[in-house]
Amino acid sequence: MSTTITTMTATRPFTLIGELLNNSFARARDAFQRRDVKKYQELAKLQSDLGADFLTLNIDGTQTMRVRKPEMLDFLPDLVPALQEATNTPIAFDNPDVEFHVRALSVYKRGADNQPILNSLAASRENLDRMIELVAEHDTKVIVMASEKFAPGGGAQCLSAREVYETTKRFVEILHDKADRSNDEIIIDPGLAPIAADTYGLVNMSLDAMRMIRRDPDLAGVHISVGLTNFSFGVPKEIREGLENAYITLALEAGLDFVLGNPEKYLRPLEEDSKYVTVVREALAAGRPQAGETQEEAGFRQSAKIMDLF
Repeated sequence: MSTTITTMTATRPFTLIGELLNNSFARARDAFQRRDVKKYQELAKLQSDLGADFLTLNIDGTQTMRVRKPEMLDFLPDLVPALQEATNTPIAFDNPDVEFHVRALSVYKRGADNQPILNSLAASRENLDRMIELVAEHDTKVIVMASEKFAPGGGAQCLSAREVYETTKRFVEILHDKADRSNDEIIIDPGLAPIAADTYGLVNMSLDAMRMIRRDPDLAGVHISVGLTNFSFGVPKEIREGLENAYITLALEAGLDFVLGNPEKYLRPLEEDSKYVTVVREALAAGRPQAGETQEEAGFRQSAKIMDLF
């Protein structure tokens, strides 16, 4: 391992799920279009060498590329074993469709030290009960999208930290009872919005929810994760890594211990006096409504603070 890689991994006080095997990224998208198993193996090994603890796998469609469900399912029996040949790093299977998980987990070669992750359970999943059964059958860790609460007819967006916390409590109880999962096998994703366009106060909401989860002794040992790239979406490329690291700094204080992110970036907490930490902390404070003010008004003030970094 090179000195650079050692430096990048030694300072990570969190578990990293590498995100590059996802059609949202150009290299993975190109590999899927070509059905290029070798390229997938190279991307997997790259992330493993950079210290990723898990590798997310998402071969679904994107806004710019359509993927038919049979194409996705037919490719999994070739792709999953090939990834496992390239690296021993366990896989986090990411898709809202239960059939994706049935097919992927059926060909995943499970060992004593490569427990996979099923990503993700959510209140709106059409086959939620079957997904929970798969968690138990294949003895997986599981990511829960707690930003979505249970509602009549399915799920609905949580609009408060209390709702995220209550959704977390409910899912943890369900996973204890129906899938025999321990808290250590449950990963809660409270959601993460782009800070520059967060007029609904969702970033503060997720941080507040983390604090509530960490204060509850019944939830001790539960993990908390976010999709980090969301945070810097829409800002100039040159400041994205700084913004993401500023978020890591604040979120670790609130209880974050997993990150879905890009291992090629030097992801780490920053010094408290970093300009990125200062601006993000001030922006989030500005994003809390004052007396007589709407959340949208506060959200625009939060966005204006972030513009100071441009």
